[in-house]
Amino acid sequence: MKVERKMKYIAVKETDVGISKKTNQDSLCVMQANTDFGQILMVIICDGMGGLSKGELASKEVVTAFTRWFNTELAYDLSNLSISEIGKKWERIVKQQNQKILEYGRRNILRIGTTFTGMLFINNQYLLVHVGDSRAYYMGDGIKRLTNDHTMVEREVRMGNMTEEEAKVDPRKSVLLQCVGAVDEVYPDIRFGNVNSGYYLLCSDGFRHKLSENEIFSAFSNLKYVNKDEMKKNLRYLIDLNMNRQEKDNISAIAIMAYL
Repeated sequence: MKVERKMKYIAVKETDVGISKKTNQDSLCVMQANTDFGQILMVIICDGMGGLSKGELASKEVVTAFTRWFNTELAYDLSNLSISEIGKKWERIVKQQNQKILEYGRRNILRIGTTFTGMLFINNQYLLVHVGDSRAYYMGDGIKRLTNDHTMVEREVRMGNMTEEEAKVDPRKSVLLQCVGAVDEVYPDIRFGNVNSGYYLLCSDGFRHKLSENEIFSAFSNLKYVNKDEMKKNLRYLIDLNMNRQEKDNISAIAIMAYL
């Protein structure tokens, strides 16, 4: 009988306040556990809205809620393992956090919000839950975006009213249609997939504004061996490249290597 080999994971994160902001409103989370089901990895990136008051409060609050789930509920959910059921639970947490942050903002006359892009790697499968314009990518033979931006310009591109090149320079490119804590209802994108060997990347919009997808891919395509230090070094290189190109937003990313 053939025994299925389980994926292993290495994850690194890097963040920088950037060249112009005084506060880093990005929040990142990397949590890993060894279980009877193999290695489990949870990675989350939340970008507090730069133009909104106390965006860092919203992003940290959402990360805290998922950290609590990982620490207190993961073991139970594993004993009744269904990645689709975990997906439904993650969706509920996002919606609960949306209401919590929204009500806090109304009580304190504040407009706060955050993007949410989170992945759970478990049992050679992944769960991806997404709201906003942070992104997730997979890099194997090439680079593939796994998320759709919940922005006005991406909606126009999908409807055929705008080209991707026009979207990159449109003044509305940062206008979000969905944001946790800033709208009455959020509708997270939920995706399931099989984990392939290679690299996964989660990043805030500040990380990729000044970079091409080919530049991101090139930074990781030459990493053929398991090397956490090199992964971190390459993330730092891309962040510095953004700042050299005068990116004004906070800049954050999480890189994950999946291997057998």
